Amino acid sequence: MTHARRVISFINIAHVVDHMFMLIFPTAVIGMTASFDMSYGELLTLSLGGFIAFGAGSLPAGWLGDVWSRRNMMAVFFFGIGTAAILTGFASGPTGIAAGLTLIGLFAAIYHPVGTAMLTAHADRLGHEIGVNGVFGNLGVAFAALITGGITQYLGWRAAFIIPGVLVMAVGVAFLLLVPDRPAPAPKTKASAGPIPRSVMVRAFAILAVVTIAGGLVFNATTIVMPQLFTERLADLVSTPLGVGALTCLVFVLGATSQLIVGRLIDRYSLRAVFVPLAALQAPCLLLAATTGGWVLLPLAVVMMFAIFGQVTINDGMVAHYTADRWRARAYAVRYLVSFGASACAVPLVAFMHDHGSGFAGLFPVLAAFGGAVFAGALVFPGRPRRQPAMAAAE
Repeated sequence: MTHARRVISFINIAHVVDHMFMLIFPTAVIGMTASFDMSYGELLTLSLGGFIAFGAGSLPAGWLGDVWSRRNMMAVFFFGIGTAAILTGFASGPTGIAAGLTLIGLFAAIYHPVGTAMLTAHADRLGHEIGVNGVFGNLGVAFAALITGGITQYLGWRAAFIIPGVLVMAVGVAFLLLVPDRPAPAPKTKASAGPIPRSVMVRAFAILAVVTIAGGLVFNATTIVMPQLFTERLADLVSTPLGVGALTCLVFVLGATSQLIVGRLIDRYSLRAVFVPLAALQAPCLLLAATTGGWVLLPLAVVMMFAIFGQVTINDGMVAHYTADRWRARAYAVRYLVSFGASACAVPLVAFMHDHGSGFAGLFPVLAAFGGAVFAGALVFPGRPRRQPAMAAAE
């Protein structure tokens, strides 16, 4: 295996870890309400600090990755997030849990700006590798529900944090041994469509900001609520944390295939050509999810998550397309600061709507409005022919 292939393999594993650890709590919380005599909404707010740190930590992580070492920052990611999960598992009360979740979010913030920059620097087929990496990330989203549900049911919620924490630290050891700290390979030059005009770049990044905010909130809200949504809407079909986790995992795995498909498409077509039809699916699916129940909810959820997950690949492709490698980690840091800052708002929104509003029937129309903003952004995104990824990195 070449050095580049080894780097990409560990970056893909890290993407699984990143999303899985951020979503252990939303499934584990199903088994925690009795232990702490708190409602779903009250417990869910304990994760707010983690999601804020997930966004706020992106800027310093991206800066350190560019000026110090991306490889060493990824080592900090593996050991830090593993330690934080173990500490959360041993927490004795709500305050300790909130502190542990905040630490998980802080170390999880390293992955996206640093890991994505490492990935794009070593990729030969940029769209393909971003798509494959996105699938790995959403497998983390999916397995968080399945693994956490199973461990919580049979070993308790504390083990759901401790066991993954120990395993990811072992992965960190392997990463240090197998991935030396080397400079990123020089970008290969290929024929391109020419320099991108400044006005087009400004327009693209302005639209990226809008769709990142709206899409980040929708992404986080839907991935957080899915286990509880199935618990309430499919109560006659599944009645255990493992059963809910299995259905959630199935939906997320099927939805994650969009990132592989989208990654291949953006290697062949313009970003806008792929973005518009994908974005058009979000708002209608979110509106239908407000009142849909029973088995019909499952295929609807798959289509909804297909559109939501696929947009992440589009957004990452935008950054890679319009930025140079020497400051790409910082560019991704800004992108994810905006995205995760907006996604942190999903936690109080979900908690309030569930416990004090009209429940999920009221939440999903609000999310549909944000889905509509994503579609509007797609419609006005520059329709310029796709430039060669390697050339984009060289500029």
